[in-house]
Amino acid sequence: MALPRGLLLAAALSLLLLAGADAGTVGVNWGRVANDLPTPSAVVQLLKQHGIAQVKLYDTEPTVLRALANSGVKVVVALPNEQLAAAAKRPAYALAWVRRNVAAYYPSTQIQAIAVGNEVFATAPNATAQLVPAMRNIHAALARLSIDRAVKVSSPIALTALANSYPPSAGVFREELAQAVMKPMLEFLQQSGSYLMVNAYPFFAYADNAGVVSLDYALFRPNAGVLDPATGLKYYSLLDAQLDAVFSAVGKVGGNYNGVRVVVSETGWPSKGDPKEVGAGAGNAAAYNGNLVRRVLSGNSGTPRRPDADVDVYLFALFNENQKPGPSSERNYGVFYPNQKQVYDVQFVLGGKAVGNGGGGLGWQDNGAAPSGGGGVKAMTSPGSAWCVANAMAGEGRLKAALDYACGPGGADCRGIQPGAACFEPNTMVDHASYAFNDYYQRKGRSIGTCDFAGAAYVVNQAPKMGKCELPSTV
Repeated sequence: MALPRGLLLAAALSLLLLAGADAGTVGVNWGRVANDLPTPSAVVQLLKQHGIAQVKLYDTEPTVLRALANSGVKVVVALPNEQLAAAAKRPAYALAWVRRNVAAYYPSTQIQAIAVGNEVFATAPNATAQLVPAMRNIHAALARLSIDRAVKVSSPIALTALANSYPPSAGVFREELAQAVMKPMLEFLQQSGSYLMVNAYPFFAYADNAGVVSLDYALFRPNAGVLDPATGLKYYSLLDAQLDAVFSAVGKVGGNYNGVRVVVSETGWPSKGDPKEVGAGAGNAAAYNGNLVRRVLSGNSGTPRRPDADVDVYLFALFNENQKPGPSSERNYGVFYPNQKQVYDVQFVLGGKAVGNGGGGLGWQDNGAAPSGGGGVKAMTSPGSAWCVANAMAGEGRLKAALDYACGPGGADCRGIQPGAACFEPNTMVDHASYAFNDYYQRKGRSIGTCDFAGAAYVVNQAPKMGKCELPSTV
């Protein structure tokens, strides 16, 4: 599989170009439903310490907005659901709200968007009819103050806005929402140059269907993939499938809204849950968030339906919030404890310490999932075991460039995947790339950054399955 010597330089150059590809951004939702959180100024220092450059708020608390001033952190603020009706019916109310809660802090506080309501269809259905009019009035207020180009207006929708989401090509908005709300919302977003905010949680889909949904599929780990028979597209990530269901639904409302970007305004995985909340656990939370962050920052956040899309993501949430109602998981989505210690290791910049379970391994593992009739959860190997495997979601172009680099300038021993050799079968790009990436990674002493290849690879702590070929965890 190695390139001839005359093409090695071209392969290396190709890999460098891939590494420089545009990437999405990663932010965090800063919720405050708790009585034990740090002061806003301390939180801002925490954000800067960990390289978190974007936050999304659920209100416009003055102490928080003042603390964020001159910090360099970009901010999304929110107009609460209970104020939608007033903002929709009274343009003067919308203007006063924008003056008081946005213009008063901008530009010292880098407010980049306003979330008008939150999951309105699910949590405040009586306000559904007021949503788009409120968005338009808020935007008109921004325009009157000449800050509409810098500050966008959107509204996070939950996946429950879809009447159907599986397979992804069958994604369609609920009948009562499609033409009455979603079409005018998309029209507004397109006209104003804004984006659609979507709250997507693979955890819920996995927890409700653990017997049929693969945990690896939910956590961005190597898996066999799921085929959409209508399109022939194969999915290796449950989040991708959820997003493509939204893209499918957008395409069915009429009109051309393909230019409207999607921002994942909430996604995450709980580090703890009730016994019935299958899959909740610190190890799985680290795997989900860590693998997602690495993927987005590597410029590999497109979906099978929109492979070139740069999707921005906001993790939920910054802290565990002890006053949130509901099951235990609701109080355990935080990346940090209130004492500012990390619940698990996840990095928000590339090139530093390993990213969760996807970039160097944890010192422990905790699947947190009960065995099921569908095969249950595979046992994890000892903490010292680690392998570098190909990321099938990177696509064959990225994988080939990275494979040729590893087997060429990278110095990996790729004799084992030559025709007739022990690991030639399975003869697939993903399997051959995994062999080469792992050899390179092990030879480099598993040092930080040696299992990345511009987002084409990541670390796992469970022995990969490649037919009869076994990948070593040492060289």
